[in-house]
Amino acid sequence: MQVSVESGDGLERTLKVQVPSEQVDSKVDEKLREMRGQVRLQGFRPGKVPMKVVQKRYGPQVRSEVLDEVVRTTYSEALEQESLRPAGTPDIQPLTVEPGKDLEYEARFEVIPDIEVEGVESIELERPAVDIEAADVDRILERLRRQHAEYHPVERAADEGDRVSIDFDGKVDGEDFEGNQGEDVEITLGEGQMPAPFEEGLTGMQAGEQKTIRYTFPDGFPDTTIAGREAEFAVTMKKVEAPELPEADEAFAETLGIEGGIEALRSRIAESLERERDQAVRSRIKNQVMNALVERHEMTLPRTLVDREIEQVREQTLEQMRQAGAAGDDPDLPADRFEEEAQRRVKLGLLVNEVVRANNIEIDPERMQSALQQIASGYEQPQQVMQHYLQNQEAMQSLQLQVMEDQVVDWVLERASVAEKPMSLDALTSGVEDEDSTETANGQESE
Repeated sequence: MQVSVESGDGLERTLKVQVPSEQVDSKVDEKLREMRGQVRLQGFRPGKVPMKVVQKRYGPQVRSEVLDEVVRTTYSEALEQESLRPAGTPDIQPLTVEPGKDLEYEARFEVIPDIEVEGVESIELERPAVDIEAADVDRILERLRRQHAEYHPVERAADEGDRVSIDFDGKVDGEDFEGNQGEDVEITLGEGQMPAPFEEGLTGMQAGEQKTIRYTFPDGFPDTTIAGREAEFAVTMKKVEAPELPEADEAFAETLGIEGGIEALRSRIAESLERERDQAVRSRIKNQVMNALVERHEMTLPRTLVDREIEQVREQTLEQMRQAGAAGDDPDLPADRFEEEAQRRVKLGLLVNEVVRANNIEIDPERMQSALQQIASGYEQPQQVMQHYLQNQEAMQSLQLQVMEDQVVDWVLERASVAEKPMSLDALTSGVEDEDSTETANGQESE
């Protein structure tokens, strides 16, 4: 086998392969002889069909199958011989395939760029240090009480915490849009069910009152037909109800299925907050690591991978729009809208893969099992969820990628500089990064 490589623009490569005709012809003859013992044709006894007849009837088909097989195997061998790592599926074009002549073909593709992950020791990371305080437990307990509140109609203006019932009819430039109308829609003010400006407009309204509320949809709103545009909502307040919260006592704990009274409930809340904190800390650290890797490494990205990632991001966005009822018949989602995000994903994927490859990092079976159990624990029938994952190759590959990324994060953490940063639970879970707005775990401002 003869192999040559030509470099094109950037990461483009053309691999030319020539395979001796004897290698192809011998495989064709071998398969035809195997077939001869199995072929049944009228007028011939089994296994006695003349070779010329077998060749005439099945020769073209067998040769086509052999050519496909030879191209697959020699392509892989040629890549290994030339130390090439394709970034995607190659475009293979046959040049010579006639019987008696050497098989020649060329494969065009982009290669994975040469990457050297370096400077990890200079990465500076901040690990949030968060204590669960009594005030954090109080806040969740109060939220639980509100979730189990009983509401009673009141003859006053709506205020935060009240539950209101409204009718609304929205227009953008006088035209309807998807999801622009609603009747008897219940909203608990202050819980973020509606955008803050919309809820602010409802605050202060009384039952029977009508009002026009103006709201500008954000530029990144899934429905691109109204993104960045102002809507006018004609709102009618149908009802205002005030909450009556249950007492935080043993009876309330029992309604939540907790034995041992209110202290047992508070302990359960604290345990839940600790798990939430640990996950949030891990997420913050992971984001810092990934951002640091991306910022410290420049590279030319294979266009093949970027285009493929654009399609994936686009499909994810469309699915989100469908779930929100904002996809419409033919949403306009140009590819350049997702270019930056796709490039970042591809770059990060290449860096993670290089860390794994260069350091011989293998997937940790125990971490896989732990991750699978953690996902399943959030469902009523965890065993069925675990079985679904085990039988779903795509789901398992996604989970393996997640676990491998976590292992790469650990690899970086072992080498980077990590400093503890005191922070409140609220600041951690709300995504606050600004030191001026971040409090320490004991409630005092950080110096």
